[in-house]
Amino acid sequence: MTIRTFSSREFNQLVGEAKRAANDGPVLITEGGEPAYALLSIKDYYQLQGKRISLADALAQDDGDADFDFDAPSAHITINPADLS
Repeated sequence: MTIRTFSSREFNQLVGEAKRAANDGPVLITEGGEPAYALLSIKDYYQLQGKRISLADALAQDDGDADFDFDAPSAHITINPADLS
């Protein structure tokens, strides 16, 4: 995980770059040289909140280290013989 830092001025000028950097890890935004804000990807935010994302959202992620839990429900299948009478 990479942590990038942008000053408030840089952030205002390079919002797109900051958003792309947030896909690799937190982005710190400083004011007066001190960290004031943190920009996170939604995946990282949900992970901090302990929320699970849907399987469809997880599969739609295009980053190489997509990580999710999926507990498939058990299927109970009953096979009855064919009634040929």
